[in-house]
Amino acid sequence: MPVFPNPVRRIVLCALLLAGWPLALSAQSPAGDDPLRQDVLGATMAGEYALQAGRLEEASRWYLDAARASGDDAGLAERATRIALLGQDDRLAAQALALWRARAPATLPMRAAEATLALRSGKQRVAERELKALMRDPDPAGWRHALQVLATGSRDPAVSGRLMQRLFDANVVPDELPAWVGFGDLAQRLDQDALASRVVDRIVQRFPGDPRVALLRAGQLRENGDLDGARAVLAEVAGAAAIAPELRLAMAAEYDALGDPAAAEQVLAKGPQDLRIQALRASLLARAEDKASLGALYDELRRDATTPNPAQRLLLGQTAEYLERYAEALDWYDGVAGGEPRLQARLRTANVLYELGRKDDAFAALRKLQGDGTLDERARQAAYLLEAELHGKDKQLDAEADTYARGLADWPDEPSLLYSRALMWERYDDIPRAEADLRKILVAEPENVAALNALGYTLADRTDRYGEALELIDRARVAEPGNAAIIDSYGWVLYRLGRFDEALVELRRAYTLQKDAEIAAHVGEVLWQLGRKDEARKYFDDARRIDPDNRSLQRALEKTGA
Repeated sequence: MPVFPNPVRRIVLCALLLAGWPLALSAQSPAGDDPLRQDVLGATMAGEYALQAGRLEEASRWYLDAARASGDDAGLAERATRIALLGQDDRLAAQALALWRARAPATLPMRAAEATLALRSGKQRVAERELKALMRDPDPAGWRHALQVLATGSRDPAVSGRLMQRLFDANVVPDELPAWVGFGDLAQRLDQDALASRVVDRIVQRFPGDPRVALLRAGQLRENGDLDGARAVLAEVAGAAAIAPELRLAMAAEYDALGDPAAAEQVLAKGPQDLRIQALRASLLARAEDKASLGALYDELRRDATTPNPAQRLLLGQTAEYLERYAEALDWYDGVAGGEPRLQARLRTANVLYELGRKDDAFAALRKLQGDGTLDERARQAAYLLEAELHGKDKQLDAEADTYARGLADWPDEPSLLYSRALMWERYDDIPRAEADLRKILVAEPENVAALNALGYTLADRTDRYGEALELIDRARVAEPGNAAIIDSYGWVLYRLGRFDEALVELRRAYTLQKDAEIAAHVGEVLWQLGRKDEARKYFDDARRIDPDNRSLQRALEKTGA
C-alpha cells in the first residue's frame, strides 16, 4: 500500500481541494464509471481524504477501489477491511477481506479479521473454526490474536463467553501458563462470573501450586466483590512473592487494586531493595497517609545513602515532601546535581515553595526555568505546565490562562500546552475556547489521536453536535482501534445519539479493556436509561470504588438519582 509522509499527504490533499475534488469525494456512492476509481493513487488519496473527514464507509470504499485498481496490492485490501470493520459495514468488509485473502497467504491478522467478521455476521461456527486455527498455530501470537477477537470482535459479550467455553471444551488452549492466564483474565473482564470461575478452576488444576494462578484467583474474587476472599488468597502466596521479584510487584499491584496501598508497600518491603522499589514504597505510603511508616522508610533511605547520588537525593527530597518536612526537602533538592534528576528537583522545589505558602518564590523559580536557554524545550514547557497547574489549584483562571498564553507565545503550536489549556477551558465550561485549542492541534497534526478523541468526546458530552463528534472519534478509532478511552468515547456519542443498545455494546467493550471509573459511570448511565437499574447500580458501585470523585460519575448519579 502506498503510504505518504504527513507533509506530502497534506500537500496532495490541498492540491485535491484546489482542484475541486471535494464535490467528487463527498458523494456517498460515486458513479461506477468514475475514472478516479480506476486510479490507484487517486482512489488512495480520496480514501485518505474521507478518512480525515471521519467518513469510514466512504473511506473503505475508496480503499477497496484502490486495491482493485492496483491488481495485486494486499496492503490496500487489508486497510479497506480494517476500516470497514471499524465502520460496522460487514458487507463491505467481506468484499475487502475476500480480495485480501486472494492476494496474500492466510496470515494471523487475516484469520483474526475472518473471525471478527464471522462474529459480527452471526456465523458462530465459522468464527469458532477460525479461532481454533489461531489457537493451534505454532506462533505464540496466534492465541493472542484469538484473545483480541474474543475481547473486542463481538457485539455481545455473551457470544464471546460461549465461544470461549467451546475453545476450552475443545482443549485448544496452548499448554503454557501465559495463554491460560490471559484467557482467565478475559473471562473476568467479560463479566461472565460462571465462566470465570470455571476457567480459573481449570487453570488451578492444570498448573497447581503456581503463585501466578493464585494472583489470577485473587483478581477474580476482587472483581466479584469478595475482597476478604481475595486477601486470603494473596496471604497464601506471600512467601513465593518474597522469592520472585516479578511476583512481588504483581502482588503489590493486586493489593493496591484492593484499595490497600499499605499492604502493597509491605509486600515490596520484603526482599531485595533498589531505588525503583523504594520509590514505589514511598508513593504507596504517601497514598495510604501512613506517615509513621513513611518516616521509617525515610530514615532507612538516609541511613543507606552515605554519599547519595542525584537520583537518591531526588527520592529523599520527594519522601521528605510527602512527610511535609519541606525545609529538608528543599535541602535535598538543592543538592541534586546534573541531568534529568536536576530538572525534576528544580520543578519539585517550586512545588515545595508553593506548599510553604511562598507562592511568589515558587512562581519566580518557575519563571527562571522558563527563561533558561540552556534547557531543552521539553524542560521549559514543563515549567509552564506546572505553573498553570498551581494557578489552577488556586482557582485563578486569569493567571492560569496567562501562563498558557506566555508559553504559547514561545511555542505557538505546542500540543502539550494547547491540550492542557483546552482541558482548562472545558473545566471552566468554556467549550468554544476548548474546541479552538484542540482544533489548532489538529491543524498542525491532523492525526493527533489524543486531540481527536478529546474534541470528539467534548462535542458529544457538552454539545449537541453529535455528527461532528462521531466523525472525529471515528478518525481516532482508525488510528488506535483497541484504545479503551476511544472506544468509550465512541460508545458515549452513540448514547447521545439515542442508539442505546449499540452504545452499551461499545461501552462494555471499553470496560472489558480498562477498569476505569468514567467508563463504569457511562455503562451505568446507559443501563439506567434502558431500565436495567440493578445492573446500573453495580457499575456505579464499581466507579465509586475506583474513583469516588470522578466528574462523570457525579454527573451520572445526579442525573439518574441512583
